[in-house]
Formats: sequence, structure tokens, C-alpha cells
Amino acid sequence: MDTPEVLSASVRTQHTLPEDQPDLAAMRAWVGTLVRDLPDDVRLDVLLVCTELASNAYEHAIGPRVLRVRRHDDVIRVEVEDHTPADLPHLGESRLGSSRGRGLMLIAALSRCWGTREMVGGKTVWAEVSA
Repeated sequence: MDTPEVLSASVRTQHTLPEDQPDLAAMRAWVGTLVRDLPDDVRLDVLLVCTELASNAYEHAIGPRVLRVRRHDDVIRVEVEDHTPADLPHLGESRLGSSRGRGLMLIAALSRCWGTREMVGGKTVWAEVSA
């Protein structure tokens, strides 16, 4: 992975997530390096948002999956792309049972906004965290 030492303004970097088994620890380490100059509370919020978005992509969608991180002024935008177009996520709803569906609620609480973008053959779920 070629990445800048610290993610500077208007820089976007991406990482293709492993196909079968998520390596969330490696992903968090990579993102942590990109945002290590941020205050701890913001950095931890970005890491949790990345983890939740990536976990949802493994739980509910097919690959390949790509994580993108972009810093623009005072915002960190996290995007996870997958290849399941029909299953757009909905806040507080899970097809896996009533004890599930809290990941997007965490993302909504930690981010200033979040959403989905459909594309041919897939979707992107994104969130923006104020830096």
C-alpha cells in the first residue's frame, strides 16, 4: 500500500480489502497511520467508522470491497465500495435479526453525515467525520 505518511488535505487514498477474510486490524493500522496527526478522539471516531463500514460490507455484501479515505480541510470522508447493488443499508434495520443493525447507528452518531451511492454493479456507503 503506497500511502502518504499523514493524509493531507484533498488527498485520497484507497485500499482493496481482502476477498474472503476481513483483516480489520491491518485496515485500522493503515487508516490510523493516515490520520495519526488528528486528536485522539477524532482519530478513534474515524477508526470506528472505518471498522463498521468494512464489517458491514463483509456481513451484507459481496466483493471485491474497497476502502477509500479522503481528507478535505476539516473533514475525513470514509467510503467502502462493494458489489451488491440491491441491498442499500437502512438505519436501525438488519436482515440478520433484531439484535443486529446498530453499526449504522454508531456511524450516524459519530459522523456529521453518511449515505449511500448506487453504481453499476454495486454501491458505496460513506460517512464524513469532522476533523
